[in-house]
Amino acid sequence: MGERTRGRVLVVEDETDVAALLRFNLAREGYEVVLAASGADALRHARERRPDVVLLDIMVPHLNGWEVCRRLKEDPGTAAVPVIMVTGRAEEGDKVLGFEVGADDYVTKPFSIRELLARIRAVTRRGRSPALDGKAVVRIGDLEVDRYRFQVRMRGRSIELTPREFELLAILAGSPGRVFGREDLLDAVWGRDGFVEPRTVDVHLARLRGKFAAARLPAPAIETVRGVGYRFREPEGP
Repeated sequence: MGERTRGRVLVVEDETDVAALLRFNLAREGYEVVLAASGADALRHARERRPDVVLLDIMVPHLNGWEVCRRLKEDPGTAAVPVIMVTGRAEEGDKVLGFEVGADDYVTKPFSIRELLARIRAVTRRGRSPALDGKAVVRIGDLEVDRYRFQVRMRGRSIELTPREFELLAILAGSPGRVFGREDLLDAVWGRDGFVEPRTVDVHLARLRGKFAAARLPAPAIETVRGVGYRFREPEGP
């Protein structure tokens, strides 16, 4: 009683053997495991149990994984929960769609338990990326990024971002004018054991810009430096 766990993992998987395998290995590593066999159950457990990470199969009954992920990321109460899609769908289009609906990572079956555990550690290591300029709150033009409150505002209006999107914005806005390579951003935000591709940065930044556009607010001044990476445009002088 009272023993601390490494965190709570919601496993959304309708194949009982796969669910049992995940539960066994996660529990052995010290995680508390909650199982859901359908998309509807996944949403209910996510809201009631507040997991630290969700392992989400795509082909589950009632609501597929893409729809579950989209709803989780649109709900302010669950938007910050990292989602790792764990699925047999290995086509590039499936992966891109997964990231577009908000997934933080994508693992294809069959998978290595060791690799999956590393990915879980990577997505749950929130707030560990360098602040770079040491500021907890970054204000640049109409944009404000508050690391302490995990809050982003543009012209006084809040914008809901995932943890990955938030960290990308905080790092870039924290050092205007500095060019960050994709690998630099991967190391800072996903960690060296994140097992993600450089293109993941592009997908997350596109989603980030899209959220500002959906709110009818100016997008952050993030510029693409062709062949290198990204930078936040320096503000113009008075």
